[in-house]
Amino acid sequence: MSSSALVQPHHLRRRAVIYIRQSTGHQVLTNVESRKMQYAMREHAQRLGWADGSIELIEVDTGVSGQSTAGREGYKNLLSEVALGEVGIVLSYESARLSRNCSDWYPLLDVCAYKDCLIADRDGVYDASSANGRLLLGMKGILSEVELHTLQGRLLAGIQNKARRGELALPLPAGLTRLEDGRVVKDPDVQVQEAITLVFQSFLERKSATKVVAHFNGDRLQIPRRHRNQETAWRLPTLSAILSILKNPAYAGAFVYGQRKSIRTLDGEGRRSQRRRREMSEWSVLVKDRYPAYVSWESFERVQSMLRDNHAEYDRNKTRGI
Repeated sequence: MSSSALVQPHHLRRRAVIYIRQSTGHQVLTNVESRKMQYAMREHAQRLGWADGSIELIEVDTGVSGQSTAGREGYKNLLSEVALGEVGIVLSYESARLSRNCSDWYPLLDVCAYKDCLIADRDGVYDASSANGRLLLGMKGILSEVELHTLQGRLLAGIQNKARRGELALPLPAGLTRLEDGRVVKDPDVQVQEAITLVFQSFLERKSATKVVAHFNGDRLQIPRRHRNQETAWRLPTLSAILSILKNPAYAGAFVYGQRKSIRTLDGEGRRSQRRRREMSEWSVLVKDRYPAYVSWESFERVQSMLRDNHAEYDRNKTRGI
């Protein structure tokens, strides 16, 4: 017997689809209870009157954020099945599993209302075509979106608070190593230390990153680079590699948070986010003397000033150039 007056015989003649999602791979591995509660929606569908053979699970979006539909093929397939009139009810443990973005949530409500498809969660069954059902589902979507921003804000506040104390364990460049107790020391390999120091010395002498690259490559001198697996690899330098060393305040002993900012742009494929470097005066957090230094802070500031002046575009930057 159906436990909801909204469920009608024509609904039961179609499939019941259960949408299952967890936001990250880590949640998939560790938050086992959440996955069990989502799978338990099968029993909820059976109580509503659907036979077990008429219940479909969509679980291909596990480990994918609900912030948008990008990468969520399961959600897109769900919309297609509802639009074709093949689904009588869409079940999810909570609305946040279906979407964390109202711009993605309302199209689902619209197509469900048009095709007379019900929506159900752990709290009840809703008809998106009715005023009350639309109101309740709309509020659930808004709360899911607000909850996401609240969680992100809380997480960001904790990170920023730790960063202000200089205690946030950011990735370290080659030449600096974090010990098990959290202390940061210079790489015990003297060759690594000398190579990093030589980069700064060569730039202060030659006053050009391009000339430093030519000097190192001419003498077949390699520089250490921190690989993804945290091992140090030796490579002949490129201009970008030299600049990444010269512009890294960690080599001046400083902990810095917020060197880059995200800028959202719109193009033909939709919204994109780009990371751009901020000026030193705009850095969110700057804690000096946090790491062992390869160069003094005064010398580091001098290097940054020289790098800015080396942009020989006087009409635009009003700088001297090299």
